[in-house]
Amino acid sequence: MEYRKLGNSGAIVTAYCLGTMTFGKESDEATSFEMMDTYVEAGGNFLDTADVYSDGTSEEIIGRWLKGKKLRDLVIATKGRFPMGNGPNHLGLSRKHLTDALDASLRRLGVEQIDLYQMHAWDALTPLEETLRFLDDAIRNGKIAYYGFSNFLGWHVTKAVWLAKLNHYQPPVTLQPQYNLLVRDIEHEVIPACQDAGIGLLPWSPLGGGWLSGKYKRDQMPTGATRLGENPKRGMEAYEGRNADERTWQVISALQDIAEARGISMAQVALAWTAQKPAVTSVILGARTVEQLRDNLGAASLTLDAAEMEKLDTVSTPRMSDYPYGVGGVGQRNRKMEGGR
Repeated sequence: MEYRKLGNSGAIVTAYCLGTMTFGKESDEATSFEMMDTYVEAGGNFLDTADVYSDGTSEEIIGRWLKGKKLRDLVIATKGRFPMGNGPNHLGLSRKHLTDALDASLRRLGVEQIDLYQMHAWDALTPLEETLRFLDDAIRNGKIAYYGFSNFLGWHVTKAVWLAKLNHYQPPVTLQPQYNLLVRDIEHEVIPACQDAGIGLLPWSPLGGGWLSGKYKRDQMPTGATRLGENPKRGMEAYEGRNADERTWQVISALQDIAEARGISMAQVALAWTAQKPAVTSVILGARTVEQLRDNLGAASLTLDAAEMEKLDTVSTPRMSDYPYGVGGVGQRNRKMEGGR
């Protein structure tokens, strides 16, 4: 499996990361153990979790799996920010909450240091300086090695980067956003902000909630082993909107053409597209079963050629209004200028 730098740090991770949101809920402990074994055997060295995944159970499962193992190159990432209790200080990016959240994650994982600690989402109530000072202190105290963000906007990232510079804090190294062939709007401002700061992307939902794996059929309600099929009330509005969008089916058709021509799965093609995009450090795999994971890991040996990338880029181009990104807008003019250099 290909190795890449963890954003602007010196740490090295594999191009595919094992996401563990399913651990303890959709995947029982035995299945979770087998998935981690399978992932490491395939050469992977990067696990991503969060305190809110199954109310801490995901971290606990990882902690039990780690016991007795000597995996010195394994990089473990977790997150804090969302509610872990009912009190007013049981959530957010304040020093008060993050102190408790980080210590609890360390206990559940059974480690002395977390390699990458990520702020799970923006907190408009807590001064960003307070969060950054906490993270800098956590690095100095040896509780974390690096920190990053998740679900931040472009201006959030840029503000954090420059506040860290101004105050001589350790800088952020990664951002974890949703990014896939159906969700590309972060290319407008979030990705440029990250590239400007040398921050690496860790895309979540690279298969678009299963849409890019070929599970869904036009105008057919999903059934069986899909999240929506098992719980039709979950995400129904989003399903109906995506099903009615012609762009969705153009992307799926292009994926199917490439997959059939190569004799591989659509999921592998979609994952490879994401892994080959600029600024991407590691793509997060969110499998529920060992079989899904094994198929996803097939993308690690896949490189799409220029024609395949262009075909997928074209059919998945995000829609833009006239201004500021569309026809005659600032974004289009900047792209033309950059292309003419």
